[in-house]
Amino acid sequence: MSVTQSRKGAETEGSTSIRGEPGPAGSATAALVAAVLGFFVITLDVSGVNVALPAVGHDLGGSLSGLQWVADSYTLMFAALMLSAGAFSDAVGARRAYGWGIAVFTVASLACAVAPTLGALTAARVVQGSAAAAMVPASLALIRQAFPDPDARARGIALWTVGGAVAIAAGPVLGGLLTTEWSWRAVFWLNVPAGLAALLILMRAARSARHRVEFDLPGQLTAVVALAALTFAVIEGGHDGFTRTVLAAAGVAVVAGAGFVAVEARRRAPMLPLELFRQRGVSVPVVAGFACNAGFYGGVFVLSLFFQEQRGQSAFSAGLMFVPMAVVTAFFNYFSPRAVSHHGPRKVVVTGLLITAVGSGGLAAVDTGTPPWVTALLMIPLGIGGALAMPALTSLMLDSVAAERAGTAAALLNTSRQTGGALSIAVFGALLAGDFAPGMRESLLLGAGLLVANALGAAALLPRR
Repeated sequence: MSVTQSRKGAETEGSTSIRGEPGPAGSATAALVAAVLGFFVITLDVSGVNVALPAVGHDLGGSLSGLQWVADSYTLMFAALMLSAGAFSDAVGARRAYGWGIAVFTVASLACAVAPTLGALTAARVVQGSAAAAMVPASLALIRQAFPDPDARARGIALWTVGGAVAIAAGPVLGGLLTTEWSWRAVFWLNVPAGLAALLILMRAARSARHRVEFDLPGQLTAVVALAALTFAVIEGGHDGFTRTVLAAAGVAVVAGAGFVAVEARRRAPMLPLELFRQRGVSVPVVAGFACNAGFYGGVFVLSLFFQEQRGQSAFSAGLMFVPMAVVTAFFNYFSPRAVSHHGPRKVVVTGLLITAVGSGGLAAVDTGTPPWVTALLMIPLGIGGALAMPALTSLMLDSVAAERAGTAAALLNTSRQTGGALSIAVFGALLAGDFAPGMRESLLLGAGLLVANALGAAALLPRR
């Protein structure tokens, strides 16, 4: 498409070209650093907060279901608003969308840090998750804009995923340290200077192209209702049984989900073009990303509670259990693009999914009598597998769509991932509601089975090269 043609469908922001061409090398580096820092912080608020949940419960009160909502209110809004956030990023420009997201996320973190009740904390987490949804697709669109060369872009995406992977794995350590030495509130206070630093760095990035995008309000509303109702039904049903309220919520989830598909199929400009799923380079990453996050987030949630509630460890001691996994996660995230270059995405994705399944299945054998060092070693495959698979899945996804759909594609992938995390916490928490030990074993085996099924699917559907 020529510059003249593209001007018919988009506006520019400042002096940036309509195609979103990158600025000088310094602005590309600034875009990458800002994207990595922001992604690190919003991902840290998942794993870091999981370790702090027992302390939150002791301080503010509340049952296990209440603590599940503290975790899931964030990931739920993260997932539900991600698709519209991709369109928002395309419409206002990736840099502007990212900046607004960071600002709101930082303010919401302040509200979390001073929350007087569990309800207030959950409400602030909803705002945090909404801001995080705006940041993720914008951050990936920034990287795509800054690095037009596929190899350079793959390295940039690898660094971006390293930031998220390190945050997921190291979050329990940092969250445990802050909770033990100060308070669980310090986990949220940490976001404030990090958010301000990301905003300052972002100012050096090149301005982004803006595209005319129609927002899909009916699709967004049905998506939010479907995910919220499904999460409510799983969490409350696991604790209270199949009450009328739970059954009604499940029915609402089914109706809203069907409504979402119907709306997206008929709209001229849907927020989720259903034809994207006809491409294996899109459908496989979406489903496999769901499985990766379900296995990993669910495992971190269960283990964080196990270390403190069953073994009696402090938050910091529990966090230290994740250190070996954190170290190898960072390395294999950076190694993944090189493996894809040599072996193709199929082998890397399948291998990563199977290794994660091995980790989840191995941890199912852990109990209170298992030596801590054995447990820490068994957690390593859980980190290695996801670190191999996710960069390969992300690159495959972005390389499978046109540049103008980068924000939508990034949003779709991360919607799937966050939905996997939210539902795994809901389902695993429900299994823990009875007897903790059998519930933990069932949760981890369920995650392993899901990962194996996805590995077989990826092996069958992705080309060999």
